[in-house]
Amino acid sequence: MRVIESKKALLLRTQHPRRLAKIIPTAQLFKYKGKLTLAIPHRQDECRVLTNIGLSPPAPILHYYNWRRNELLIPQPFNAQKITSATLSLNPRTFVLNDLGTGKSLSALWAWDWLRQVNRAQKLLIICPLSTMERTWGDELFFHFPDQRVVMVHGSRARRKKLLAQDADVYVVNHHGVQIIADDLAKRPDITHIVLDEIAQVARNQSTDMWRSFNTIANKQIFPAGARAIWGLTATPTPNEPTDAYAQVKLVNPHKVPKYFSHFRDKVMSQHGPYTWLPRANAMDVVDEIMQPAIRFRMSDCTDLPPTIYMERTVELTPAQKKAYKSMEDELRAQVASGEVTAVNEAVKAGKLVQIACGVLYADKGERHIVGAEPRLRVVEEAIESSESKTIVFVPFVAAVAYVAAVIAQRMPNRTVAVIHGGVSKRDRDEIFGGFQQGNKPDVIVAQPAAMSHGLTLTKASTIVWYAPPNSAETYQQANGRIARPGQKLTTAIINVSGTPIERRMYARLKKKESMQNILLDRKVYREVY
Repeated sequence: MRVIESKKALLLRTQHPRRLAKIIPTAQLFKYKGKLTLAIPHRQDECRVLTNIGLSPPAPILHYYNWRRNELLIPQPFNAQKITSATLSLNPRTFVLNDLGTGKSLSALWAWDWLRQVNRAQKLLIICPLSTMERTWGDELFFHFPDQRVVMVHGSRARRKKLLAQDADVYVVNHHGVQIIADDLAKRPDITHIVLDEIAQVARNQSTDMWRSFNTIANKQIFPAGARAIWGLTATPTPNEPTDAYAQVKLVNPHKVPKYFSHFRDKVMSQHGPYTWLPRANAMDVVDEIMQPAIRFRMSDCTDLPPTIYMERTVELTPAQKKAYKSMEDELRAQVASGEVTAVNEAVKAGKLVQIACGVLYADKGERHIVGAEPRLRVVEEAIESSESKTIVFVPFVAAVAYVAAVIAQRMPNRTVAVIHGGVSKRDRDEIFGGFQQGNKPDVIVAQPAAMSHGLTLTKASTIVWYAPPNSAETYQQANGRIARPGQKLTTAIINVSGTPIERRMYARLKKKESMQNILLDRKVYREVY
């Protein structure tokens, strides 16, 4: 297959040229060097037909698009970004599974912009985490597509409806805000394309109200079934189990999965005991098949980044922590023996041990009780002092976030400290992230990892300190990806701080991207913890 750019045509030789000419009415037959050859307009529709019959035509975007960008920020697109945009341009329902920091968001915007230029797209809806509305998607649009009219749909129900009624080219709404205006979005024929960012984070369970809202917009609107394009973006499609893929595919390409979840689960998992399901040997092959069409690039395919170094820091518990830990340890041992700890509640039980390690406990009525964690805090201070640039400290519990931030601010008055957790408003988050990445302050962010683990570029930091481990491998990997991405010029350091056996076991699982299931119930782990 040969591209003649000056004619915007494809030259194709095939065993059945006349049959193919009937499928593509715009094709023309002629003889070239004595053989019948097809001349096919090199356009979106013709390339879609060729793709659907199993051929691989070069996407028109690769030959005729003027990759719009701010050249000071993006001198040249990565080749992986171009191929990603090409894949999206030819597949209205597809997944982008590229690694963290490979430029997925800009690739999606390029694909949509190209389709607009060739009259194959109208308005764009971006559904993303709250923390990335302004500082990721808003910045990409502002710097690279300044002529596009963008509306950030956020606020009360009345305000969201009012914002959605404004005429714009791009509407950006946070994941949780979709439920408020799902019906309004479903009735908008001018919104032809949807980007669902971090789809694996929010669409792994089809029984949630959020998933139903996404499905209303994507599959139950005035368009014919499947006519509205939806691109699912995630670097971790199956963060816990192969079954994580089911609801995502049912949203993007529902015809590719069984009607019932249990039928799919039986294909990829086998049951071992009342609470334990393990992946079958071919599970990921099945997942790979149902998630097609999809594209996957690793970071190593895109750019040479400075290395990332992982370091372990072991600390002692204070006497007060040891006393509280021993008491909780005895209580949990008895609960495990009596069967009170189950697969349903073991994460909460394990979390109580980690809370003690953090130096802050939640009492029965919700108030916090500080037992202190002096050795751990000293390690955090040392890491901040030795960092070549700014620092992010991840703390898994909100009460401990405030405690750690207050101590750092008091002991390190030459550092400006900001706090991020679920209770921090969008406006304050945007101001903090903007100042951190584009200004001089803050120097340190102390954050609950789930509140800033997706989509953000924070390359002004070269050091991440895990004050204690989170209970999700996806959160751990995503959060670490905030600093190891394009634009980073320094060697990055990930420092894992632990003071107890259960923390060390959790870090070991996080590195292997394993689930925390049975962290207390597994006999081997039980002996390590107790």
